[in-house]
Amino acid sequence: MATRLDPYLNFRDDARQAIEFYRDVFGGELTISTFADFQASEDPADADKVMHSQLESPTGLVLMAADTPSSMEVPTGAGFSISLSGEQADDAELRGYWDKLSSSGSVTVPLEVAPWGDAFGMCVDGFGVSWLVNIAGPAQA
Repeated sequence: MATRLDPYLNFRDDARQAIEFYRDVFGGELTISTFADFQASEDPADADKVMHSQLESPTGLVLMAADTPSSMEVPTGAGFSISLSGEQADDAELRGYWDKLSSSGSVTVPLEVAPWGDAFGMCVDGFGVSWLVNIAGPAQA
């Protein structure tokens, strides 16, 4: 297997809802394991929380998520965004992702033609994750 870089998102108690939302956005195969599945927590309150989940879309996008155990601090999400980008041929696919992601949260920068010629937008989804979408503009001669 080639080396991959896969975003791994941490939540307090809503990793299941978040990863199921992303499955609705991107499609694909979703696996979810709880702390109870692996007897991985001494706190009974954590038993049904997501210890690990992985979504792999039909196009090969991978996203992982987990709940942070009650005994640990939730890592803060400031300072990062997930970027989706593609060519003009991917326009409909990327706009579909944009519509679903932005509908659950707020639009920071509308998805429209940017000064560099690509369609670009930024949003924060309903789970507080920042997304950037870039669709390549017409090829320059």
